[in-house]
Amino acid sequence: MSQRSRPFVLAVAGVLLVSSTAASCGDEPSDVRLGAAARGTVSEIVEAPGSVTARAAATVSAPAAGTLDDLRVEPGRRVSQGQVLAVVDAPELEARRESAERALDSASSSSGGVSSVSFSSTRHETDRKAAEAFDEARAAAAKITDPVLREVLLKQVDAANQQYTAASAAAGQALRSVEQGVASLSEAVGSLSAAQRLQAQQAYELADAAVEALTLRAPVAGVVQFGGTAGAAPSSLTDLLSSGGAPAAPATGLSGVDTAVPRGAYVAAGTPLFTVVDVSKLGLVAEVDETDVLLVKAGVKATVELDAATGSEYSAVVRSIDLLPTTSARGGVSYKVRLDLTAGQDAPTPRPGMSAVIRLQVREADDAVTVPASAIINVDGRDTVWAVQGDRYERVPVTLGVQGEDVVQVTGGLDAGQRIAVSGADEIQPGDRPS
Repeated sequence: MSQRSRPFVLAVAGVLLVSSTAASCGDEPSDVRLGAAARGTVSEIVEAPGSVTARAAATVSAPAAGTLDDLRVEPGRRVSQGQVLAVVDAPELEARRESAERALDSASSSSGGVSSVSFSSTRHETDRKAAEAFDEARAAAAKITDPVLREVLLKQVDAANQQYTAASAAAGQALRSVEQGVASLSEAVGSLSAAQRLQAQQAYELADAAVEALTLRAPVAGVVQFGGTAGAAPSSLTDLLSSGGAPAAPATGLSGVDTAVPRGAYVAAGTPLFTVVDVSKLGLVAEVDETDVLLVKAGVKATVELDAATGSEYSAVVRSIDLLPTTSARGGVSYKVRLDLTAGQDAPTPRPGMSAVIRLQVREADDAVTVPASAIINVDGRDTVWAVQGDRYERVPVTLGVQGEDVVQVTGGLDAGQRIAVSGADEIQPGDRPS
C-alpha cells in the first residue's frame, strides 16, 4: 500500500474548519468532532526504499597474467575517458609478437619461389601456420576479462580468418587453373605468395593487438578507486551501479594492510585492478511495490531523505520504470524505478550506494474539495461520510479522488463548506444528533 508524506498532508489539513466536540443523542460523552469540507491541495505520496547510484562504474581487470609494470594513477584521482591507468607486462604475449614480427619480415623479403611439386605442401603449411596464429589469438583474447575489449579482439580474429580463407581459396583455384592448362605456374605462385604474406601480416597484427590490450585505459571519465565493486564479477568491464552497490571489501588480505595491487606485483588474468566511478550525474533506484507502481509515471517528482544526511532533503524526478519485477527486500513483488537526483541546497553530496527513502508525488489535486481521511467510513463497500442535515447526522456516499495519508479529495457527493463528522465517525449511529 502507498505510504504518504505526513508533514505535507498535515499542512493541507490546516485548511479544514474543525469545530468543538459533539456528542450523540445518548448520555455518554463522545469523541465525535465536527468540521467542514474545505478547498485545498491534496498530494498522494508513494514511499519506497532506494539507494543512490552513480552514472556508471567500470571495473578494469588485468587482461592477462603478468606484472603490473607501470602504475600511473592514485586512488581518488579524477581521470578522463581513455586515459592510461597502468601497463601490464606479459612476457608470453610480447614474445609471440616478436616471433610474428620476425615471420612477417621473412615473408616480406622472400622471393616467393615455389615449384609446382612443392606448391600443395607449401599451401598446406601456410594454412597450418594461419590456423595456429588464429587459435593463439583467440586463446589470448579469451583470457581478456574486459567483455567489450574481448569481443572486439575476437571479431578482429574472425575477420582476419575470413580474409585469409579467401586468399587461400584463391591460391587453390590458381593451382587448379594451372593443372587445367588455363593459367601459368607463376600466377598460381603469386597467389600463394600473397596468401603467405597475408598470413604473416595477420599473425603479427593479432599478436600486437593482444600486447596493446595490456595498456589499461579508463573506459569512462570519473574518479579512480583501486579494486572492483561490490558483487562485481571479475569478468565485467562495465558494472553500472543500478542497484547502488558500495565499494567492495577485499575478499582476502591481512588486517591493516592496503590490498591495492602495488607496482611490480604479479597479477593473474581477471584480477580487478581499478574501478572508475562516474559521479557527474547521480541517480536513484527505488523499489516500488506492485500495488503502487501503476501510479508512477516518468516525470513524477519526488523528495528524498538519506540515512547518511539526517535533516537534509533532496529532490528527484522519475526517469524510467522497469517492466520486469524483482523480489523486494520484504519478500513481495516490486519494480525498480530510476530517478535523476538533484543535490539539495547546502546539503552534503551523496555517495553511490547510500540508502534513501524516496517519496514519489504520484498524484496531486489543486483547489479540490478535501476532507480528513478520518471522516471516511466504509459502509457496504462504499465510501461514506456523516454529514449534518438539519439537526441530525445523515450518511452521504462520496467519490474519492487523490488520497493523501491524512487528507483526501472528494470528487462527488459533498460540497466545500458542508458540515461533517471529521473524527469519531464510526461511533455515530443513525438518528444521532450533533450537539
